[in-house]
Amino acid sequence: MIPHFAGRVGPGWDQLGSRTPADQKSDVEHYPLSKRPLDYFKMFYADTAMFGAAHALRCSIEFFGVDHMLFASDTPFDPEKGPGYIRATIADLESLDLTDAQRQAIYEGNARRLLRL
Repeated sequence: MIPHFAGRVGPGWDQLGSRTPADQKSDVEHYPLSKRPLDYFKMFYADTAMFGAAHALRCSIEFFGVDHMLFASDTPFDPEKGPGYIRATIADLESLDLTDAQRQAIYEGNARRLLRL
């Protein structure tokens, strides 16, 4: 959901503590951030389980970057007990304007790198 709320999370959380009442300042001052809150979200890894919503996958890739996307399908929780969501996820990825290297990174390369395999 974060890519869809980036406008709210970014500018909204940039103000963290600026309007906090004086008696509650200590609640937010104990955790100083060295980056914008939005930049921490961009460090997350996201998956591709969008169930046939290529536009949502595109949004996630644009927000997190290809190098922070991992192939996932939520198998076996589709009506076919697995293959339907896998096909939908592959179709979503194949429909996007990605290079072969970018697809390979999402399909397996990023997971291998992250898991040091």
